[in-house]
Amino acid sequence: MLLVAAAFALGACASDNEKDFRTDVSRLYARAHKSMENGNYRNAIAYYEGLEARWPFSNETKQAQIDLIYCYYRNGERESAIDAASQFERENPTHPRVDYALYMRGLSTFKGQSNVFYRFMNIDLSRRPQDRAMESFSAFSQLLQRYPKSEYAADARQRMIFLRNRLAEHENHVARYYLERGAWMAALNRAKLVAETYDGAPAVAESLRIMVDAYSALEMRDLADSTREVLAASFPAAAGEQARSEARPWYRFW
Repeated sequence: MLLVAAAFALGACASDNEKDFRTDVSRLYARAHKSMENGNYRNAIAYYEGLEARWPFSNETKQAQIDLIYCYYRNGERESAIDAASQFERENPTHPRVDYALYMRGLSTFKGQSNVFYRFMNIDLSRRPQDRAMESFSAFSQLLQRYPKSEYAADARQRMIFLRNRLAEHENHVARYYLERGAWMAALNRAKLVAETYDGAPAVAESLRIMVDAYSALEMRDLADSTREVLAASFPAAAGEQARSEARPWYRFW
């Protein structure tokens, strides 16, 4: 009888502990979620991080990890958002919200690529290293490949178009740098890479112009002429600019 009574007592304690556990987890998650909805991302982050540390295997923690990515992003902590998204992808490869983690990773690396301050100061970001742009493009590309019907796919596709041209513009800057220093073959190869890799991007017009200049400098007149024809057929306005540039006397600097 004592053994039976002890078993019932232990069962009751276990049940009470489970109830307390569920109450504590739910209460902490509710506080975190309320802070997030109110825009108090700093407090939400603290709650979510506490939840993740104390109850790493609860169902609420899985959702907390998703919410954390968003809170980091909105709080301006881009590196933390990227790390949290990458960790979620690694630990939950089959989770139904992996598409969101991919999207937020791409969005966190995309932020700053089209900044109002830089536009106001007339700073050309395409002249700077494009590591972040490539990371963002890669994340969005994975999202479209793995989850083409995701609710985030359309926005990711539009951002990829922007990034694609940004990457092409950067390659053109490098090609033009080589061209201005007489490295004709290096400029030609870089411009050809842009035309082949980013076919259809507006920046390809500049790539073709660089190719015309490089072929002309190398005295490959047939190739220069055929490239002019492609430029005229694909980008008439750029072809006009190229013709005016070539018609300008060498001693004119304006």
